[in-house]
Amino acid sequence: MKGLISISDLSKGEIFDVLKLALRLKDERSRGTFSEVLRHKTLGMIFEKPSTRTRTAFEVAIVELGGYPIYLNRNDLQLGRGETIADTARVLSKYLSGIILRATRHSTIVEMADYASIPVINALSDLEHPCQLLADLMTIYEKKGTLSGLKLAWIGDGNNVCNSAILACACFGMRIDVACPRGYEPNAEIVERGQKLSAVRIIRDPLEAASAADILYTDTWISMGDEAASAERLRAFSKYRVDEKVLDRANDDAIVLHCLPAHRGQEITDEVMDGPHSVVFVQAENRLHAQKALLLTLPL
Repeated sequence: MKGLISISDLSKGEIFDVLKLALRLKDERSRGTFSEVLRHKTLGMIFEKPSTRTRTAFEVAIVELGGYPIYLNRNDLQLGRGETIADTARVLSKYLSGIILRATRHSTIVEMADYASIPVINALSDLEHPCQLLADLMTIYEKKGTLSGLKLAWIGDGNNVCNSAILACACFGMRIDVACPRGYEPNAEIVERGQKLSAVRIIRDPLEAASAADILYTDTWISMGDEAASAERLRAFSKYRVDEKVLDRANDDAIVLHCLPAHRGQEITDEVMDGPHSVVFVQAENRLHAQKALLLTLPL
């Protein structure tokens, strides 16, 4: 594994290895134990979009592993003045041990990885968010003790996180129902790939999706870049809120995930997000441990 562009770049066994390492690192951190495996390693972080969890988790992970993170805003690079992605990748490969890239377009990350001689990590694109799913799988495994034989209900926008969730669930044979309005479905090619490995359904009724679910997962209705269509999206998703009515359809021991930031009262109610079924903030914490494990797994 040179880098991580899609969650499907990892096999089932490789994901398990990352998760087991992440759980060990979580325990070690709680006891104040750190390993400076990345000592004398410098990683560049190029972010075209804002970030709270991804950026902070990666910076803390790199520092706690003994490395040094450099934050590179696109506008601070010659990329902002027309230098090609290919040339940037070639040059940064001479200085850095790895590149963490959050891009508007997935093709930017693919091109960066094609021309870089060092690992490139997808820190979010318009197509996928694989780092998020590593933390999600870690959280599910912690709370359920397994990743097999479960049902995940995705309620809301078929966005980049949903795309990665479909691939991740399919890898472990988890069933996934995606309840979304027409016109907001996940990527059709990814759905087709997922259906070859597991039960993936695209449906309209959130209550049907939540029925007998082990995991309820939602995300913001208005992702970065979609702000101009806010009013239209609010109308389209008005029936896709994760509330007590939806939660009642899930299994009694169901857990609720949200990759954050949350718009409370829109896609999720306070009662659910702050309730006993919610593991949202465990999920957020696990971004650090999962990304740290990923860094230790890559050939940096």
